[in-house]
Amino acid sequence: MPQKKDRSVIAICVQELTEDGSSMDLGAIVGDDLRFVHQAFIADTITHALDVEEADVRLYHIDDPERKRFIKIALDYLKKRLTGKRAMALKNKFKSFEMDRDGWGVRVEQLIDDCFKAGYNNVLILGSRTPTVTASMMSTALRMLVQSDVVFGPTPEGRYYMIGMTGAPHIRLSAFDWTSPSIYSEVAQAFSDKGLAWSELEIWYAVETPDDMEIMVRDINQYRFEGDAVTARETEVAMERMLAKYGG
Repeated sequence: MPQKKDRSVIAICVQELTEDGSSMDLGAIVGDDLRFVHQAFIADTITHALDVEEADVRLYHIDDPERKRFIKIALDYLKKRLTGKRAMALKNKFKSFEMDRDGWGVRVEQLIDDCFKAGYNNVLILGSRTPTVTASMMSTALRMLVQSDVVFGPTPEGRYYMIGMTGAPHIRLSAFDWTSPSIYSEVAQAFSDKGLAWSELEIWYAVETPDDMEIMVRDINQYRFEGDAVTARETEVAMERMLAKYGG
């Protein structure tokens, strides 16, 4: 895909329901319903990334029959759903990759290495629990990489919703304990210790609890109030279905 040395890629790493130091526990939403909501999160994250014209998009997930079926459903849906520029972007600048089942730090490190080896100079990493991170937020992170070696997107819990690197991997993320409550400061300090310049994005959230879900719903409502009918649209549909089923 990459044609120029400064080409950028947005790499989405599909998270398991329980990862090192975090979990996706949405209360009454469990089983197939939770998988349906997670698929909506992934579909929206891919769609937003496809709207970033300056970047290619890669999706990484574990090599597991159930996970591959899960991803195929989401991608098949997008192929039918997307039109115009988004459909062309999905066809021309999107690829999906399988990974070994390893810890979060190991998988993220591997996808970063893979992207740089593929010729990309700017790599922006997101998980699959951030359906309200917009294309504009991703573009802002890529612009910040012009002046920084790394860009961090912090969550209120002291973790990450987005990490961007330019030029090279810089540090080995597999060396960190991702269950640590101070993982954000530990990784940031490692960059500082190497004399690398880093910038910080606005605090945002990964949807991992019922409280996060409430914040997400308020944000989606705000997007609609502002006339944005696209951001997190699949998540909105999924949540409407959950509301009809569970009430609340």
